[in-house]
Amino acid sequence: MPPLEAVPPLGSVLPPKFDLYDPAVVADPYPVYAELRAAGPLGRGGPGQWVVPRFADVARFMADKRLSGNFSEDHHRPTIGAGPASDFFQRVILNQDPPDHTRLRRLMGRAISPGLARDLTPAIVRIVDELLAPAMDGAPFDAVTDLAHPLPLRVLGELVGIDAGDLTEVGRRAIDVAKAFAAVLGPDERQAAHDSVLWLRDYLSTLLNERRAAPGGRDMLSRLAAARDGTAFADGTDRLTDDEIIENVLFTLFAGYETTMSTVATGCQVLSELPDQLARLREAPALVPSAVEEFLRFDAPIQVKLRHALVPIPFGGRVLRPGRIVVLLLGSANHDERQFDDPARIDVGRHPNPHQSFGGGHHRCIGAALARAELCAVFDRIGRLAALEPAGPAVRQLRPGFRAFANVPLTVVPA
Repeated sequence: MPPLEAVPPLGSVLPPKFDLYDPAVVADPYPVYAELRAAGPLGRGGPGQWVVPRFADVARFMADKRLSGNFSEDHHRPTIGAGPASDFFQRVILNQDPPDHTRLRRLMGRAISPGLARDLTPAIVRIVDELLAPAMDGAPFDAVTDLAHPLPLRVLGELVGIDAGDLTEVGRRAIDVAKAFAAVLGPDERQAAHDSVLWLRDYLSTLLNERRAAPGGRDMLSRLAAARDGTAFADGTDRLTDDEIIENVLFTLFAGYETTMSTVATGCQVLSELPDQLARLREAPALVPSAVEEFLRFDAPIQVKLRHALVPIPFGGRVLRPGRIVVLLLGSANHDERQFDDPARIDVGRHPNPHQSFGGGHHRCIGAALARAELCAVFDRIGRLAALEPAGPAVRQLRPGFRAFANVPLTVVPA
């Protein structure tokens, strides 16, 4: 694609244009991000959109209360159309502002707390070992289909309390809903998203009623049922409705899945291409947590966050008018030379590493502790290998605004 035009003195020309859906950007956005950052603090997106590419500005805007994440049905209708999936996106915690967001986050945060992530760690390690066992015995191994895909699904089963026999169908339905984040959906995909929202609502409603009939469990639904009924960590004014519980657990099913799956695949692909970095993990296992943060920074699974201006916001020599969409480029912020030394280089020991892959402000990812627990378990085990080698070309899953792999075939060499 042609290079982005540079920005002359402010006010003389429009800022450069950025197209999130350009096939070249979807395949590899980082060269275009670099051009955007060099051109100035602000770019133009689609109609009524401004694009923010630099780290300091993205970090500041993520916490700026002049921007809202609460979008009307009109925003979702072009992608998903009217129906259950559109209603769902409007009600989940991701798209709420205070005070509703504050109440939901306080209660949801206690149900998906760092303490719960610690409680789940032994189960996570067991699942990782089970998934890696065939490859350790010499079986063909694909980091996506054999590890990155089943791991978060099985962990979410433990978290939410889903029977093992239901996981495959729940996972398929969650993926149908996740596709609704794409820019363009065909009629079949739209219908699948609407159908799957209805199916998952019904399934989770049944589980919620079962938890209410047999209280005291440690899984997420049990804890949220207690919050709904005022029997645990609800103060009488902070109550969750059944609809809020179901919608936000449904959101957890695919939100927790996306980040973990993509980062597992990215980290495995990176380590197979950079044996020196794998050797560092093998020699210094204490680097595993910083390696996880580096994989999250290097290729953020979710590349953009959308907000809209509530009031006029002077920025970059312009005024972002109320109602204008502000596209925060997390992937570009994570590669900003002003913040990160040699950002195109993988350094499993990088410190500090204040990446934006989990977002920021009051919308910082509520499941970050659980995602980190899963990722640390994976790369603790991967870091012990004698070698991790490509067994064929890695294949990208191309979706605007996301970075993921469809396949990462590898050869595992145990220590």
